[in-house]
Amino acid sequence: MSHVSRHFDGGASFDEIDFPTKGFGGLTLRLFDREREEWSLYWSSRRTGVLFPPVVGRFDGDGGRGVFEGEDTHDGKTVRVRFVWSGTAAGESPRWEQFFSLDEGTSWIHNWTMDFTRRP
Repeated sequence: MSHVSRHFDGGASFDEIDFPTKGFGGLTLRLFDREREEWSLYWSSRRTGVLFPPVVGRFDGDGGRGVFEGEDTHDGKTVRVRFVWSGTAAGESPRWEQFFSLDEGTSWIHNWTMDFTRRP
């Protein structure tokens, strides 16, 4: 279950998400840098309460697909992470996918897909 709220006239959003079958949850803070025309997406897990470094990127011209990259850790190793958002235009069903790269972005390992349903 995810709850999302918009702020700053659409320049920020906050969502809290719970994965009861996985035993964890967290929140995402998204901020739009109007000067750079980029979004920064920050995640925090309920387990740690720590704000992770952001992934940064932008949506394409029609707002339907966004690609965001940054650094993360996986199994104690620094990895490159990529988030891809698609289906975000009005009337579509949003999808979020996550990828890791162990070789600075030469190749990507797909490790997560989440499909969202908009409430009427």
